[in-house]
Amino acid sequence: IHVSQDSPLVLQSDRNVTVNARNHMGQLTGQLTVGADAVEAQCKRFEVRASEGGKVLFSADEDEIVIGADRLKVTGTEGAVFGHSVETPHIRAEPSQDLKLESPTRSLVMEAPRGVQVNAAAGDLKATCRKELHLQSTEGEIFLNADTIRLGNLPVGSFSSSSSSSSSSPSSSAPRQTIYELCVCPNGKLYLSPAGAGSTCQSSSNICLWS
Repeated sequence: IHVSQDSPLVLQSDRNVTVNARNHMGQLTGQLTVGADAVEAQCKRFEVRASEGGKVLFSADEDEIVIGADRLKVTGTEGAVFGHSVETPHIRAEPSQDLKLESPTRSLVMEAPRGVQVNAAAGDLKATCRKELHLQSTEGEIFLNADTIRLGNLPVGSFSSSSSSSSSSPSSSAPRQTIYELCVCPNGKLYLSPAGAGSTCQSSSNICLWS
């Protein structure tokens, strides 16, 4: 089918327009159907190429779908939904925009056999949760390296009545306590104890007994 130069080619039907491709034996090898509700293509492989250079922008077959554009942009309010795993070497946000990874009703898991690195080159790194926050190393160590390490809101322990003594409990007339000793319960829980001439940490502290 040919048309004169600078003239459009129009195929029109009251129902749909179907283009079939057949091999030398007459077998159907490809089909493109333009209907009222959908455009359907049936073939072994479907490709969309750029007008300049012929670069493959989109291709699909039974095994995989390949998007060859420089950027895939999803503008829907709900984003993109994947029923199974997604593999990518790089996830980044738009310039000057935050990157948010969220699982509204379940867990968010990040795994890598050779390590997971989270780096904030010019800002803070915050981890918050409603319940417990666990840091666990099965074979190595947990290393905190900073000029200042602060442990906020640690409880202040007090001695049980059976183990209190005049040398280990501060007097009611003593000045306001500003120096504390960091103590560790047998179960690993940390608490503060008023510093004295000697250690004031006691396993019978109310913090250790109630934890």
